[in-house]
Amino acid sequence: MKNTIVRKKIIAISGSTRLRSTNHSLIKAISELYVGQLDVAIFNGLSELPHFNPDDDTSQIGGKVANFKQQLKRSDGIIICTPEYAHGVPGTLKNAIDWTVSSCEFSHKPTLLITASTDGRYGHKALLETLKVIEAKNIDQLQLLIQFAKTKINSDNKIIDNKTLEDVKEIMNRFIETVNETASENGSEISIGR
Repeated sequence: MKNTIVRKKIIAISGSTRLRSTNHSLIKAISELYVGQLDVAIFNGLSELPHFNPDDDTSQIGGKVANFKQQLKRSDGIIICTPEYAHGVPGTLKNAIDWTVSSCEFSHKPTLLITASTDGRYGHKALLETLKVIEAKNIDQLQLLIQFAKTKINSDNKIIDNKTLEDVKEIMNRFIETVNETASENGSEISIGR
């Protein structure tokens, strides 16, 4: 039976709560580049999630946390684009990830981490370790650090630096391959090499 090419559902999370941030622009740039291949839904509710409390993290949890977890579960893959704050992971992003630790939404889920910041090395390394611990799939191969990001991604949602554009395309091809591998038992795939 011939494989059907379908657009995979991707949830994209920006570590910045600013709607006009460089990382939001990067997500939109990626979404536009792969519009025929990926159905990218941007999660904009980081700042609306309550502070993580293990006592509240039960199967009965509802509201915004339950909605966030459901979006992760329904997705074929996750893209995280984040800045670095004070050499660390933005608090709202870490808080969101903490809500998923016991319920394992990231476990074996294709996940791409892009840190787009001025420096970004410290926050990138810290978040990479967190994603490894919660078993995000192929995270060692699905990560990219973009330094001096404001000079490479503009407010019109375009990647204006050629090397950065090539790096993003390369990592996205790897991400799509991982998404396809994960979905292969369903007999569906998406094309790469745009």
